[in-house]
Amino acid sequence: MVAETDAWFLTHGLTYFVPEKRASVRSALQPRRVLPLLAVALLGAAAVAITLSLLADEASFLPATLWTVFAVAATSYALTALEALPIVTWALTRTFGSLRTLLPMMTRALPLLLVFVTFLFINAEVWEVAARLDGGELWLVALLFGTLAGAFLLVRLPEEVDRTDDDVDEDQLLRSTRGTPLEQVARELVEDPDEDPASYAEVAGYERWNLVLVLLVIQATQVLLLAVTVFAFFMIFGAMTMQPDVVENWTGGPGHNVPGLDNVSAELAQVSVFLAAFSALYLTVSTVTDETYREQFFGSVLREMQRAVGVRAVYLALRARRPVADD
Repeated sequence: MVAETDAWFLTHGLTYFVPEKRASVRSALQPRRVLPLLAVALLGAAAVAITLSLLADEASFLPATLWTVFAVAATSYALTALEALPIVTWALTRTFGSLRTLLPMMTRALPLLLVFVTFLFINAEVWEVAARLDGGELWLVALLFGTLAGAFLLVRLPEEVDRTDDDVDEDQLLRSTRGTPLEQVARELVEDPDEDPASYAEVAGYERWNLVLVLLVIQATQVLLLAVTVFAFFMIFGAMTMQPDVVENWTGGPGHNVPGLDNVSAELAQVSVFLAAFSALYLTVSTVTDETYREQFFGSVLREMQRAVGVRAVYLALRARRPVADD
């Protein structure tokens, strides 16, 4: 039964709920393994950043490239050594498998956002600032907005996880385990007056961060899709409305237009990227702090988390009641 439940955890993106996987992750986070890899990653990132800056002849590419390469290296280590790949895969599958629910979210989240950022789009100061950023600087600004959004989620998402294990009762345990390998075990534990499986509901440590990572990937993917939509909107809107003389007047110089498309310019793309990155940060904050957005973006996922917490509580009660070898 324990082995079957371990397999269920792995197929539902709950890798850190399995004790053997937690032990492997704990070992991978030992300083003797992490510090050498950290040094190599920093040196490699520095080498790539310096090379790209020299090739582009722009010093602004140095911090942006360093930031990006180091982030890619850290992500690769997390996906492999830290066993995060099954978690991320499940979260992405869950997100793209429910794209039909993204359209209703977009119809609620985008209108107010577009009204707000459209006023920035037709603002001369925004065009002047964004158009004067070179490629490396614009890249760095987008990374800054993305990092701030990620940091905000890492601070607030643990609170969402903590809410799921606050009021776990026996009825919820029975609902959570329905259709899982622990359905019958949950019923036996609930009916046994000497057992209290709900007492195992509190989630902490690696298991808590497993749920946080699921929420982080799902939320980041949804926000990224909405940000891409904002970028596409402003590219189309700008191609329809921004005449070359207006762009030249607002940016202080002639625009770099696409041949044959007078209203499509490099400046338009830069402003669209700038506002899309800003919109991603705005949406990230709104979806966590605004109760209406929170329910739209997290509603179904939080129900999955409640199920995971319930199954885990019964799983721990089962392991405490009898040795794993007896299964």
